[in-house]
Amino acid sequence: MSAYKDQDPRLHGIKTKIRVVPNFPKSGLMFLDITTLLLDPKAFKDSIDLFVERYKGKNISVVAGIEARGFIFGPPIALAIGAKFVPLRKPKKLPGKVISQEYILEYGRDCLEMHVGAVDDLIATGGTLCAAMDLLERVGAEVVECACVIELPELKGRERLNGKPLCVLVEYVDI
Repeated sequence: MSAYKDQDPRLHGIKTKIRVVPNFPKSGLMFLDITTLLLDPKAFKDSIDLFVERYKGKNISVVAGIEARGFIFGPPIALAIGAKFVPLRKPKKLPGKVISQEYILEYGRDCLEMHVGAVDDLIATGGTLCAAMDLLERVGAEVVECACVIELPELKGRERLNGKPLCVLVEYVDI
């Protein structure tokens, strides 16, 4: 369920700017494309503003973003709330010593990596988000909440977060 329960009028504008692409990246999947959201400055700003309004003044020191969508939304949120930004990357993209966490996707397996010493958009099955939380907690970070622009509630990813709060702007059901 959206943290905003569709009460904020900006949410409708955000949802209408997200394009649904059938059968991508594999047959039978529905890809939610945020590039159309990024092409609309008002909807993109509204999505950032909603997260900033939620987290400003909460004494959050680090925002971690998962490659690649998290690299778009995370840095402006981190800057606006006065926090550091830490990227969580796909394998072999970071120089130096890294720690990694493997996870299962709805269509295969993958891995996230983070620099050792660094404490550092969509939730479907929750595999990527759980891997990100595991990575952060392994280096001593306290994950206070997860935030995503989009949730696919039918895939029950929220249930895999072990009770961790989840803030979502828009949900897609029966796509």
